[in-house]
Amino acid sequence: MRPKAEDLGGGLWSLPVPIPGNPLAYTLVYALESPRGPVLVDAGWEHEDAWDALTDGLATFGMEVADVHGVVVTHHHPDHAGLAGRVREASGAWIAMHRADAEIVRAFRSMVEQDAGRTWIADSLRRAGADDGDLADHPRRRHIDPPAQPDRELEDGDLVGLPARRLRAIWTPGHSPGHLCLHLEDAGRVFTGDHVLPRITPHIGLYPYDRADTDPLGDFLASLARVGDLAVDEVLPAHQFRFHDLAARTRAIAAHHETRLAELAALLGDEPRTLWRLTSALGWREPWPAMSLQSRQMAAAEAAAHLRVLERRGQARRTPGETLAYTTA
Repeated sequence: MRPKAEDLGGGLWSLPVPIPGNPLAYTLVYALESPRGPVLVDAGWEHEDAWDALTDGLATFGMEVADVHGVVVTHHHPDHAGLAGRVREASGAWIAMHRADAEIVRAFRSMVEQDAGRTWIADSLRRAGADDGDLADHPRRRHIDPPAQPDRELEDGDLVGLPARRLRAIWTPGHSPGHLCLHLEDAGRVFTGDHVLPRITPHIGLYPYDRADTDPLGDFLASLARVGDLAVDEVLPAHQFRFHDLAARTRAIAAHHETRLAELAALLGDEPRTLWRLTSALGWREPWPAMSLQSRQMAAAEAAAHLRVLERRGQARRTPGETLAYTTA
């Protein structure tokens, strides 16, 4: 069940916004008080139910969307950035996100305008080792509108323009290239977006699967170590619930990925195995045959991210050829 809007004290409110049809159920949007009006940390999914929850949540504490001064987006994913544009239209608020995710938003909007995404996705899946049967047996993924282009692009260490507060951007790439955690320095709190969640781990994927210039899992693990050192009293994630002991949780998430890396390394041998075959052999929340194409695509992206780390550690080697296949190093 979605929790109720809550006054967290110190000029901070929690506004749970539903994600219709998604097992995560809701995004925890936060509103921070400022002399010029509330500033939101994330905005929620673009859907009428989500909009109603956001407006009703603000009204619970005597605020309106028209009062919003700004929206800081932790990352570009639709359950975080989806409503930011609508909030801006209703209030004139600015939207801020990290430069790297702002670049992705521009690329996403260009791709949608050119209707180039469908062929690109199919080609990527075939390179991973999927065959025509894999692509034909599952419905197309639903259309998602690109998020709004931000007005402000943040860099690591920037103070967000929040009057009378000290909200500092901490660049934590991994879940997205421009993911941000936000340290509320004047209150001993940190907003972790999807970077650190209390009971689950965020999706860390390499997509396209053969992109050579990125290491999302390596970036994520380094970012985990960095935020784990923050001296904060309370952690405010974008899903599930608030918690304490940030250091312990970051260590547990890092250990989970080390276990996953060992599981994948054990599947490698002298004979090449495609990314698709390796992914299907890993354990997932649901059996591989029952997974939708979108779920398989995300699973393969996670496996590819772990393989990239194994390659850089000298434990895996990609074999030459168009199809992505790997052996032990």
